[in-house]
Amino acid sequence: MKTFGEIIRAERVKRGLYLRQVAAGTDIDQTIISKFETGERKPNREQVLRIVKFYGFKEDDLLIAWLSDKVTYDLQNEKLADKVLKVAEKKIAYKTKKKQNKHIR
Repeated sequence: MKTFGEIIRAERVKRGLYLRQVAAGTDIDQTIISKFETGERKPNREQVLRIVKFYGFKEDDLLIAWLSDKVTYDLQNEKLADKVLKVAEKKIAYKTKKKQNKHIR
């Protein structure tokens, strides 16, 4: 399972692009992109979407990789991580259902 950084680095290398070319196409500094690729820095949503557009990725695929990295980073050293994720999944389902019910009224 690849991280966000591994995905974007692999795509850049596959296309034979330099960091400066990706930087120019995304309007993100090449040093920052390099840090995204190595995992030293995490992008924000806007930066992820710029990268999606530049490479032509499916938006959901790259957002899932990015968000799952964020969750993994926050929970990786928690011994209760599995339980936390199960409870969070239930909360998300509950809030989604509650939100849908508001729109029906």
